[in-house]
Amino acid sequence: MLKRKLYKACFITSSFIFISVAAGSKPISKKPATKAPVVHKAGTQQFDSSGICTCIPFTANIELVNAPRIQLNKNAAPFVKDYIKKNGFLLNKTKNRTAPYFTIIDSVFEQNKVPVELKYLAFIESGLKYNAISWSGAVGPWAFMPVAAKQYGLKISRHTDERLDYYKSSYAAAGLLTDLFAKYGDWLLVIAAYNSGPGWVSKAIKKSGNSNYWALQHFLPEETRKHVKKFIAVHYYFEGHGSLATMTKAETEKHIKALETFVAKQQEMEKNDSLSAVVVK
Repeated sequence: MLKRKLYKACFITSSFIFISVAAGSKPISKKPATKAPVVHKAGTQQFDSSGICTCIPFTANIELVNAPRIQLNKNAAPFVKDYIKKNGFLLNKTKNRTAPYFTIIDSVFEQNKVPVELKYLAFIESGLKYNAISWSGAVGPWAFMPVAAKQYGLKISRHTDERLDYYKSSYAAAGLLTDLFAKYGDWLLVIAAYNSGPGWVSKAIKKSGNSNYWALQHFLPEETRKHVKKFIAVHYYFEGHGSLATMTKAETEKHIKALETFVAKQQEMEKNDSLSAVVVK
Protein backbone atom coordinates (compact mmCIF):
# COMPACT_ATOMS: atom_id res chain seq x y z
CA MET A 1 0.00 0.00 0.00
CA LEU A 2 1.15 3.49 -0.62
CA LYS A 3 2.30 4.76 2.77
CA ARG A 4 3.14 8.27 1.85
CA LYS A 5 0.58 10.85 0.77
CA LEU A 6 0.91 11.64 -2.88
CA TYR A 7 -0.12 15.24 -3.34
CA LYS A 8 -2.68 16.72 -1.00
CA ALA A 9 -5.76 17.03 -3.09
CA CYS A 10 -8.43 19.40 -2.97
CA PHE A 11 -11.81 19.14 -1.64
CA ILE A 12 -14.21 18.13 1.14
CA THR A 13 -17.76 19.24 0.53
CA SER A 14 -21.30 18.38 1.40
CA SER A 15 -21.97 16.91 -2.02
CA PHE A 16 -20.05 14.92 -4.59
CA ILE A 17 -20.80 13.08 -7.80
CA PHE A 18 -18.93 11.55 -10.68
CA ILE A 19 -19.11 13.31 -14.02
CA SER A 20 -19.92 11.33 -17.12
CA VAL A 21 -19.68 12.99 -20.48
CA ALA A 22 -18.81 11.92 -24.00
CA ALA A 23 -15.48 13.09 -25.37
CA GLY A 24 -15.63 16.35 -27.21
CA SER A 25 -19.13 17.28 -26.04
CA LYS A 26 -19.73 20.78 -24.76
CA PRO A 27 -22.64 20.62 -22.33
CA ILE A 28 -21.95 18.85 -19.05
CA SER A 29 -24.81 16.86 -17.56
CA LYS A 30 -25.64 17.63 -13.97
CA LYS A 31 -27.21 15.52 -11.23
CA PRO A 32 -27.98 16.10 -7.59
CA ALA A 33 -25.19 14.98 -5.32
CA THR A 34 -25.84 11.61 -3.74
CA LYS A 35 -22.62 10.66 -1.96
CA ALA A 36 -21.15 11.57 1.39
CA PRO A 37 -18.15 13.94 1.63
CA VAL A 38 -14.97 12.35 0.29
CA VAL A 39 -11.30 13.32 0.46
CA HIS A 40 -9.31 12.39 -2.66
CA LYS A 41 -5.56 12.10 -3.01
CA ALA A 42 -4.20 13.66 -6.17
CA GLY A 43 -2.34 10.54 -7.18
CA THR A 44 -5.53 8.50 -7.37
CA GLN A 45 -7.97 11.00 -8.86
CA GLN A 46 -9.81 10.07 -12.03
CA PHE A 47 -10.81 12.18 -15.02
CA ASP A 48 -13.87 12.05 -17.19
CA SER A 49 -13.84 11.90 -20.98
CA SER A 50 -13.47 15.67 -21.30
CA GLY A 51 -10.51 15.89 -18.94
CA ILE A 52 -12.31 17.22 -15.87
CA CYS A 53 -11.22 15.73 -12.56
CA THR A 54 -14.09 13.72 -11.07
CA CYS A 55 -13.04 14.97 -7.65
CA ILE A 56 -14.73 18.33 -8.34
CA PRO A 57 -17.58 18.78 -5.88
CA PHE A 58 -20.68 20.44 -7.25
CA THR A 59 -24.43 20.54 -6.91
CA ALA A 60 -27.13 20.49 -9.54
CA ASN A 61 -26.82 24.23 -10.23
CA ILE A 62 -23.08 24.40 -10.94
CA GLU A 63 -21.97 24.62 -14.57
CA LEU A 64 -18.75 22.77 -15.44
CA VAL A 65 -18.36 23.79 -19.08
CA ASN A 66 -15.61 26.22 -18.14
CA ALA A 67 -13.98 24.06 -15.47
CA PRO A 68 -10.15 23.83 -15.69
CA ARG A 69 -8.84 20.96 -17.78
CA ILE A 70 -5.38 19.50 -17.94
CA GLN A 71 -3.27 21.07 -20.66
CA LEU A 72 -0.76 19.14 -22.74
CA ASN A 73 2.68 20.64 -22.09
CA LYS A 74 4.07 22.52 -25.09
CA ASN A 75 7.29 20.49 -24.86
CA ALA A 76 5.35 17.30 -25.56
CA ALA A 77 2.54 18.54 -27.81
CA PRO A 78 4.29 18.25 -31.24
CA PHE A 79 5.62 14.77 -30.44
CA VAL A 80 2.25 13.54 -29.15
CA LYS A 81 0.40 14.82 -32.21
CA ASP A 82 2.90 13.25 -34.60
CA TYR A 83 3.09 9.95 -32.68
CA ILE A 84 -0.67 9.48 -32.65
CA LYS A 85 -0.90 10.40 -36.34
CA LYS A 86 1.74 7.83 -37.26
CA ASN A 87 0.71 5.07 -34.85
CA GLY A 88 -3.03 5.58 -34.39
CA PHE A 89 -3.99 2.68 -36.64
CA LEU A 90 -1.70 0.22 -34.87
CA LEU A 91 -2.75 1.50 -31.44
CA ASN A 92 -6.38 0.96 -32.35
CA LYS A 93 -5.65 -2.61 -33.41
CA THR A 94 -4.17 -3.36 -29.98
CA LYS A 95 -7.25 -2.29 -27.99
CA ASN A 96 -8.94 -5.69 -27.85
CA ARG A 97 -5.69 -7.54 -27.17
CA THR A 98 -4.52 -5.25 -24.38
CA ALA A 99 -7.88 -4.71 -22.63
CA PRO A 100 -7.67 -7.83 -20.37
CA TYR A 101 -4.13 -6.92 -19.29
CA PHE A 102 -5.08 -3.33 -18.55
CA THR A 103 -7.90 -4.70 -16.37
CA ILE A 104 -5.40 -6.72 -14.34
CA ILE A 105 -3.10 -3.72 -13.91
CA ASP A 106 -6.03 -1.45 -12.98
CA SER A 107 -6.98 -3.83 -10.18
CA VAL A 108 -3.44 -4.10 -8.82
CA PHE A 109 -2.74 -0.37 -9.02
CA GLU A 110 -6.04 0.54 -7.35
CA GLN A 111 -5.19 -1.78 -4.47
CA ASN A 112 -1.78 -0.15 -4.13
CA LYS A 113 -3.02 3.45 -4.56
CA VAL A 114 -1.00 3.96 -7.74
CA PRO A 115 -2.56 6.01 -10.59
CA VAL A 116 -4.06 3.46 -12.95
CA GLU A 117 -3.00 5.59 -15.91
CA LEU A 118 0.55 4.40 -15.31
CA LYS A 119 -0.52 1.13 -16.94
CA TYR A 120 0.41 2.78 -20.23
CA LEU A 121 4.04 2.60 -19.11
CA ALA A 122 3.86 -1.19 -19.50
CA PHE A 123 2.54 -0.67 -23.03
CA ILE A 124 5.57 1.47 -23.85
CA GLU A 125 7.96 -0.95 -22.17
CA SER A 126 6.78 -4.13 -23.85
CA GLY A 127 3.64 -3.65 -25.91
CA LEU A 128 2.11 -5.69 -23.05
CA LYS A 129 3.62 -8.87 -24.46
CA TYR A 130 4.29 -11.22 -21.56
CA ASN A 131 7.38 -12.76 -23.19
CA ALA A 132 8.95 -9.51 -24.34
CA ILE A 133 12.75 -9.34 -24.00
CA SER A 134 14.64 -6.09 -24.53
CA TRP A 135 18.16 -5.70 -25.89
CA SER A 136 19.32 -5.02 -22.31
CA GLY A 137 17.83 -8.24 -20.98
CA ALA A 138 14.69 -6.80 -19.39
CA VAL A 139 11.88 -9.35 -19.44
CA GLY A 140 8.09 -9.41 -19.29
CA PRO A 141 5.29 -6.84 -19.62
CA TRP A 142 6.98 -4.50 -17.13
CA ALA A 143 10.48 -5.06 -18.54
CA PHE A 144 12.12 -5.98 -15.24
CA MET A 145 15.84 -6.55 -15.04
CA PRO A 146 16.80 -9.50 -12.79
CA VAL A 147 18.09 -7.43 -9.84
CA ALA A 148 15.05 -5.15 -9.67
CA ALA A 149 12.70 -8.09 -10.17
CA LYS A 150 14.13 -9.96 -7.18
CA GLN A 151 14.23 -6.78 -5.12
CA TYR A 152 10.46 -6.43 -5.58
CA GLY A 153 9.61 -10.03 -4.85
CA LEU A 154 9.61 -11.73 -8.22
CA LYS A 155 11.08 -15.22 -8.38
CA ILE A 156 13.50 -16.07 -11.15
CA SER A 157 14.90 -19.56 -11.50
CA ARG A 158 15.70 -22.15 -14.11
CA HIS A 159 12.07 -23.20 -14.26
CA THR A 160 10.24 -20.06 -13.17
CA ASP A 161 10.30 -16.42 -14.17
CA GLU A 162 7.56 -14.39 -12.48
CA ARG A 163 8.43 -11.39 -14.62
CA LEU A 164 6.23 -13.10 -17.22
CA ASP A 165 3.22 -13.13 -14.88
CA TYR A 166 0.99 -10.10 -15.50
CA TYR A 167 -0.48 -10.07 -12.01
CA LYS A 168 2.72 -10.61 -10.03
CA SER A 169 4.84 -8.35 -12.20
CA SER A 170 2.22 -5.60 -11.89
CA TYR A 171 2.46 -5.86 -8.10
CA ALA A 172 6.23 -5.54 -8.37
CA ALA A 173 5.85 -2.55 -10.71
CA ALA A 174 3.44 -0.89 -8.24
CA GLY A 175 6.07 -1.25 -5.52
CA LEU A 176 8.83 0.17 -7.68
CA LEU A 177 6.69 3.08 -8.91
CA THR A 178 5.64 3.85 -5.34
CA ASP A 179 9.24 3.97 -4.16
CA LEU A 180 10.29 6.16 -7.07
CA PHE A 181 7.42 8.55 -6.38
CA ALA A 182 8.44 8.74 -2.73
CA LYS A 183 11.90 9.76 -3.96
CA TYR A 184 10.90 12.33 -6.59
CA GLY A 185 7.28 13.33 -5.92
CA ASP A 186 6.72 13.76 -9.65
CA TRP A 187 5.25 11.15 -11.99
CA LEU A 188 7.16 12.27 -15.07
CA LEU A 189 10.42 11.90 -13.16
CA VAL A 190 9.20 8.49 -12.02
CA ILE A 191 8.59 7.40 -15.62
CA ALA A 192 12.02 8.68 -16.61
CA ALA A 193 13.64 6.85 -13.70
CA TYR A 194 11.79 3.64 -14.56
CA ASN A 195 13.43 3.74 -17.98
CA SER A 196 16.93 5.03 -17.29
CA GLY A 197 17.29 4.24 -13.59
CA PRO A 198 17.09 6.71 -10.69
CA GLY A 199 20.82 7.43 -10.97
CA TRP A 200 20.34 9.23 -14.29
CA VAL A 201 17.40 11.27 -12.99
CA SER A 202 19.17 12.30 -9.78
CA LYS A 203 22.23 13.27 -11.83
CA ALA A 204 20.04 15.31 -14.21
CA ILE A 205 18.46 17.15 -11.28
CA LYS A 206 21.90 17.97 -9.90
CA LYS A 207 23.35 19.10 -13.25
CA SER A 208 20.34 21.22 -14.21
CA GLY A 209 19.76 22.60 -10.74
CA ASN A 210 16.06 21.97 -11.35
CA SER A 211 13.61 19.20 -10.44
CA ASN A 212 11.11 20.12 -13.18
CA TYR A 213 11.18 17.36 -15.78
CA TRP A 214 10.89 19.68 -18.78
CA ALA A 215 13.78 21.78 -17.47
CA LEU A 216 16.12 18.83 -16.92
CA GLN A 217 15.08 16.50 -19.75
CA HIS A 218 18.10 17.28 -21.92
CA PHE A 219 20.40 15.95 -19.21
CA LEU A 220 18.77 12.54 -19.69
CA PRO A 221 19.48 9.97 -22.42
CA GLU A 222 17.60 10.52 -25.68
CA GLU A 223 15.90 7.13 -25.27
CA THR A 224 14.49 8.22 -21.91
CA ARG A 225 13.23 11.53 -23.29
CA LYS A 226 11.39 9.68 -26.06
CA HIS A 227 10.13 7.14 -23.55
CA VAL A 228 8.41 9.81 -21.46
CA LYS A 229 6.84 11.44 -24.51
CA LYS A 230 5.67 8.07 -25.84
CA PHE A 231 3.97 7.41 -22.50
CA ILE A 232 2.18 10.75 -22.70
CA ALA A 233 1.16 10.10 -26.31
CA VAL A 234 -0.25 6.64 -25.59
CA HIS A 235 -2.01 8.02 -22.51
CA TYR A 236 -3.68 10.74 -24.61
CA TYR A 237 -4.62 8.25 -27.29
CA PHE A 238 -6.38 5.84 -24.94
CA GLU A 239 -7.79 8.39 -22.49
CA GLY A 240 -8.45 11.34 -24.78
CA HIS A 241 -6.87 13.70 -22.25
CA GLY A 242 -4.14 13.96 -19.66
CA SER A 243 -4.08 13.10 -15.97
CA LEU A 244 -1.84 13.71 -13.00
CA ALA A 245 0.49 11.09 -14.51
CA THR A 246 1.19 13.37 -17.49
CA MET A 247 2.01 16.48 -15.46
CA THR A 248 5.00 17.65 -13.46
CA LYS A 249 4.63 18.30 -9.74
CA ALA A 250 4.41 22.05 -10.40
CA GLU A 251 1.75 21.56 -13.09
CA THR A 252 -0.22 19.32 -10.74
CA GLU A 253 -0.19 21.86 -7.94
CA LYS A 254 -1.22 24.62 -10.37
CA HIS A 255 -4.06 22.49 -11.73
CA ILE A 256 -5.42 21.59 -8.29
CA LYS A 257 -5.26 25.25 -7.24
CA ALA A 258 -7.19 26.21 -10.38
CA LEU A 259 -9.81 23.59 -9.55
CA GLU A 260 -10.13 24.87 -6.00
CA THR A 261 -10.55 28.44 -7.24
CA PHE A 262 -13.13 27.39 -9.81
CA VAL A 263 -15.17 25.43 -7.27
CA ALA A 264 -15.04 28.28 -4.75
CA LYS A 265 -16.32 30.77 -7.35
CA GLN A 266 -19.06 28.41 -8.49
CA GLN A 267 -20.20 27.80 -4.94
CA GLU A 268 -20.21 31.54 -4.25
CA MET A 269 -22.34 32.11 -7.37
CA GLU A 270 -24.71 29.36 -6.29
CA LYS A 271 -24.98 30.92 -2.83
CA ASN A 272 -25.74 34.35 -4.30
CA ASP A 273 -28.35 32.87 -6.63
CA SER A 274 -30.04 31.21 -3.66
CA LEU A 275 -30.09 34.48 -1.70
CA SER A 276 -31.51 36.33 -4.70
CA ALA A 277 -34.27 33.77 -5.01
CA VAL A 278 -35.18 34.25 -1.36
CA VAL A 279 -35.30 38.06 -1.76
CA VAL A 280 -37.55 37.76 -4.85
CA LYS A 281 -39.99 35.60 -2.92
